[in-house]
Amino acid sequence: MFRRLYLICICVCFNRTGADRHEPCPSTSDLDLKESEDGVEDCVDRDPRTNPEDPEKQQLVCAEAQAGASNWEEFTPEVSAESGLTSYRFRCPRSGLFHCTLTGLVFVVDQRAELQYSIDQWNEVLVGSHGRTPAGPLFRIECPENAVHKLHLPHCETKHGVSVFTGQRSGSLSVAHITDDGTSFIDPLEITDTHVVIDVPHLSAFGLVWQFVEWLIGRRVHGQVLLFLAPPDPKTERQKLNMLLLPCNIPVEEVQRKQWNAKQYVEAPSRCELIKNHSYTVDCPKAYIVQPKKANFIMNFGPNYHPMFEIRLPNNMKRVTLTVKDQENQEIWEHEVHLTDPAVSHQLRSQQNISLEDKLFSVRSEFIKRVSEPVLDQLLDRLLQRRFINDGEKEAAKTKRREERARYVIDLVRHKGPGACSYLIEKICELDPTLSQFLNLRTPDLV
Repeated sequence: MFRRLYLICICVCFNRTGADRHEPCPSTSDLDLKESEDGVEDCVDRDPRTNPEDPEKQQLVCAEAQAGASNWEEFTPEVSAESGLTSYRFRCPRSGLFHCTLTGLVFVVDQRAELQYSIDQWNEVLVGSHGRTPAGPLFRIECPENAVHKLHLPHCETKHGVSVFTGQRSGSLSVAHITDDGTSFIDPLEITDTHVVIDVPHLSAFGLVWQFVEWLIGRRVHGQVLLFLAPPDPKTERQKLNMLLLPCNIPVEEVQRKQWNAKQYVEAPSRCELIKNHSYTVDCPKAYIVQPKKANFIMNFGPNYHPMFEIRLPNNMKRVTLTVKDQENQEIWEHEVHLTDPAVSHQLRSQQNISLEDKLFSVRSEFIKRVSEPVLDQLLDRLLQRRFINDGEKEAAKTKRREERARYVIDLVRHKGPGACSYLIEKICELDPTLSQFLNLRTPDLV
């Protein structure tokens, strides 16, 4: 009896504070979003899967009524990058709300569970056939325990980003649910200042989408300015700083992995507001050149993240001030960037010290899947010509089918030392630039 009275107090207090924190979703019924002021029974019955006799699950459901950032338990997942794909993993120790610091996702779980998730490539033709367009990354989520029953997906909407038809900020946002059986669209339970909240029918791929007709209108979003520095070029005595302007709900981890020609991330305050299809310029008085002179902001949710601006600087430059201006010549972002920051230098040294054997191993699966037969044949000829393999090894490779041959070649070279690995990477870049860019490979002497 005492336990139930204690929970009643928690539910009433939590729901009242939650009402002040978030705006209700206009498309959700009053019944779904109204605050529970009748005690435990209303709070517990909201989720039919919750056992009212389980105190831990009672507290979970009550906490959902005030599911703001102050109630999330933050975690940094294990990250693995293999075959061109970044995967995240986290073991939830209990029921509750868990916020991933790298992707912005919030998982509501009702028991201990292991989360495994990654970012997939959108099929824009598929979602376009339904009159929608991507509004965030496409997350593929797995949980063997099937314990996730609500999901918070980070959005990039601003309070200015309203529907021209409904006048509501959330009027065109929904969540695409993509499974082997097809694509459906889930209406939000709630849209907060930062996230879209949905019930999870079952796990697969989830991603935010806008109505395409709304997408045609210039839209203001929360954005981010990301900077990536290439190693100094001793021949030209210059260094290259790449700038990307992106929606704020794209994880930096994903962008950094795709910067194959300038990998080192320069940390700086990144938040700004951007408007789709508006043009922007960059001022940098100390730069040799900034190109292009202006560029339009295009909403891009992968799989590739190309620089919007390239800034060329002297090699000995220690700090530089960058200013981004909109098409009305108004400053939207400015920062003094320290290029000799110890973290920057450490990252550059770390990248230069990555073994070539490990680099080949990290792209092994995608190389096997994607390399063509003609390129494989040319690689074998070049490796034999340079005596990294012998006639018997080449003939053994020739008898295998394409995938088996690719597996044989990359594993053979990985075990022949850094010289062979360096040469294979160089020839992949030369013979198939598209594949080398996808695999994030560069000629070793340029790393």
